[in-house]
Amino acid sequence: LSQKVPEKLDTFNSQGLANTVWAYAKIGHSFPELFDAISHKATEKIDTFNSQAMANIIWAYATIGHSAPKLFDAISKKAIERLNTFNSQELVNTVWAYARLGHSAPELFDAISQKMIEKINTINKQGIANTVWAYAKLGHSAPELFDAISHIAIKKL
Repeated sequence: LSQKVPEKLDTFNSQGLANTVWAYAKIGHSFPELFDAISHKATEKIDTFNSQAMANIIWAYATIGHSAPKLFDAISKKAIERLNTFNSQELVNTVWAYARLGHSAPELFDAISQKMIEKINTINKQGIANTVWAYAKLGHSAPELFDAISHIAIKKL
C-alpha cells in the first residue's frame, strides 16, 4: 500500500493527505518516501487546507520525526492568515509540532500567542504544558502568553 499511495497523490484532497500521514504517525510507521511525496503535494495544495488539516499534518511529521521545511514554512504563512479558524487544540498541536522538529517560525508563534491568550480558558492542562514547552524549546519569548498561563495556573492550584 505504501508504495502505491505516492502514485495516487494527485487524487488526494488536503484532508486525504493529512489523514494519510496522520495514520502513519499514529501507528509509528515511518515511510520517508511517502512523507516526502505528501509534503511536496501538500505544499502545492496549501491553499485548500483548513485548520484541522494543517494541524494534523504537521503533528504527523513531528510525531514521526520527519523534517519538511518547505511544508512547515507554507503552513506557517497560511496558518497566520487563517488563525481565527483554529481551535485551542489545533493551536497547541501546531506550536508543539514546530518545536518538536526545531522549526522556528517567529511570526507564527507571535500570532498564536495572541490567539492563545484569547482562548486560554479552553486549553487543558496538557495543552498548557505543551505550549510552555514549545515556546521554551524554540527560545521564543511570549511574556503576555506566559503571564496569562501563570494566572490560570495560580487559580487552579
